[in-house]
Amino acid sequence: MPLKKVLVVDDEVHIVHVVAIKLRNNGYEAIVAGNGAEAYELACKESPDLVVADLMMPVMDGVQLIEKLRSNEQTKDIPVILLTARNFAVTEERQQELRIAQCITKPFSPKELLRTIEDVIYQGSMAMVGQS
Repeated sequence: MPLKKVLVVDDEVHIVHVVAIKLRNNGYEAIVAGNGAEAYELACKESPDLVVADLMMPVMDGVQLIEKLRSNEQTKDIPVILLTARNFAVTEERQQELRIAQCITKPFSPKELLRTIEDVIYQGSMAMVGQS
């Protein structure tokens, strides 16, 4: 069975590094990007199983990235976990509108993020099984 592929995008290099190591140590393929524009290109090229994106980034922020992913036929169904700083919340209505799988507030535990990633990927796999 091929490794599940997770795209991690954040402009804070240490966060990307910690999350990528946690993913790789737990049997995932981690792809990394430093901003939303780079992440969008990688999502189109790599077709990840999940995207973990920071909300506040230069070039293209997390919400803009998700809007762009949702408007593209190839990437519209990729689940997204959004990382937010304490002061920056995305309303429940906006989360549903953008189909954000989960919002996690920084600082977060890498172990907790891994558990959330596994839950989202597993739920997505189960949804696919239910459709067949």
